Amino acid sequence: RREEIIFLDTETSGLAGGTGTFAFMIGLGYFTDHAFKLVQLFMRDPSEEPGLLAGMHHFLGNFKAVVTFNGKSFDIPLLNARHVINGFTSPFQDIMHIDLLPLARRLWRNRLPSRALKDLEVEILDVHRTQEEVPGWMVPELYYNYLRFGQTAPLSGVFYHNGLDVVSMAALFNYTAALLSHPLQNSHVDSLDLIAIARLYDNLDRVEEAIQIYEKSLEQGLPLSFFQETILRFA
Repeated sequence: RREEIIFLDTETSGLAGGTGTFAFMIGLGYFTDHAFKLVQLFMRDPSEEPGLLAGMHHFLGNFKAVVTFNGKSFDIPLLNARHVINGFTSPFQDIMHIDLLPLARRLWRNRLPSRALKDLEVEILDVHRTQEEVPGWMVPELYYNYLRFGQTAPLSGVFYHNGLDVVSMAALFNYTAALLSHPLQNSHVDSLDLIAIARLYDNLDRVEEAIQIYEKSLEQGLPLSFFQETILRFA
């Protein structure tokens, strides 16, 4: 159920990972019966890391699945390491994990040069961030400036960046779930996206559905290189 899923994104002290990197902000989002709620846990000082992790545990306890974007490679391994360092047991050992990035790469590799979350916001969700947005590579520097000099104002952009990441993940999750459940009922799906979905169904041995989606993509028309490959798969 949608209400049993929580969306998670971290902002960290570095982008390379490693034992010296820690998360200073954890964004969490979840659906209720009538709304989508966003919670952002912020670590005012590195000494508060146990409290940050404990706060995250409080929210994760009621959910059966966590959704991330590139979380299997970055967010979750980082949080697991921070639990070990602080002598905690990680909650992610007992919760289902859905990483949207590998699926996004499969669905939109045919027509989008980048499947980064910000690019998918524009190309798939038609969402455009405001000037409050700060690039991800600036986030660690802004946090260290806050620790050294007490500069709090620039952190508003970090909160905005993290919050939009969580909300966009939820929107992308909903869109993707609907797309994969009923790919033929949406007349606005690009033919290049259709053949990616058909291939996914084909790999799952859902052959009859794959055939129907291949047929739909051929009816809509495809570039020559994709047409040839699709004809072979359809045959």
